[in-house]
Amino acid sequence: MWDYTEKVMDHFLHPRNVGELSDPDGVGEVGNITCGDALKVYLKLDENKERIVDVKFQTFGCASAIASASALTELVKGRTLDEAARITNQDIADYLGQLPEEKMHCSVMGMEALQAAIANLQGEGPATTTVGAEHGETYDPEGLDRTVCYCFSVTERKIRDVIKANNLDTVDQVTHYCKAGGGCGGCREDIQSILDDVKDEREAAVAHKTAAPSAPGKLTNLQKIAKIQEALDNDIRPGLQADGGDLDLVDIDGDRVIVRLTGSCAGCPGAQVTLKRWVQAKLQELVTPELTVEEVQQ
Repeated sequence: MWDYTEKVMDHFLHPRNVGELSDPDGVGEVGNITCGDALKVYLKLDENKERIVDVKFQTFGCASAIASASALTELVKGRTLDEAARITNQDIADYLGQLPEEKMHCSVMGMEALQAAIANLQGEGPATTTVGAEHGETYDPEGLDRTVCYCFSVTERKIRDVIKANNLDTVDQVTHYCKAGGGCGGCREDIQSILDDVKDEREAAVAHKTAAPSAPGKLTNLQKIAKIQEALDNDIRPGLQADGGDLDLVDIDGDRVIVRLTGSCAGCPGAQVTLKRWVQAKLQELVTPELTVEEVQQ
């Protein structure tokens, strides 16, 4: 028996926004019933075609698939297209209080169905796609759209994407996140080669960054404060403001950056994800890796 959180069970037993829309602006369908999971997401925009006012889903799958799809619709409703496009599979899992690692592919399927629906309403893709399937006549000079796992029709591109997005290190983790390698097992050696290749790319990027002559030394407190303020004003706050949100710098205590979220960010269910995956990650990149970001406690 899987160790599901109460929230997963709630969204499985009482799924939100089930059904279909008669006049959707965008439809995204991913998965394949023959492979065990399928999900279809319908999106309806406001009269200005900027904000999602209604969303429905239909799915064929396990409890995690149903809960993930239900959670996705709750995360999406009321957001702008730009905000919705930034939702990741980890955001879905976090909203549910986490999923068993063996079921993370359900959150990935939810993210991909949303992306397919957004692409469809923007005229950039078909409503129906197969997760990891070949992309027709798409120009693919690197050969990344080749099928690696024939049991579940998963391409090298899909495998690389989930490895990079979720920092995966083992073949079993790849299977948990996209099913590749979970059938006959004949592709596991190929998946390991892809893992090794991505690892080499990561190490090369780190080595290049470390060896860069412009890499700064240890910052003084005044330098650190100045660089944090500059990064917030020039790189972080504009991105938040574009989606109706913002933040105020409250205090800097050593390597702790304390902020207050305002606008649409205040009280948002994904606020902690925004703080860690966007604000903190950007400050660590632009200022120093030791920084942590915390929301002020009211």
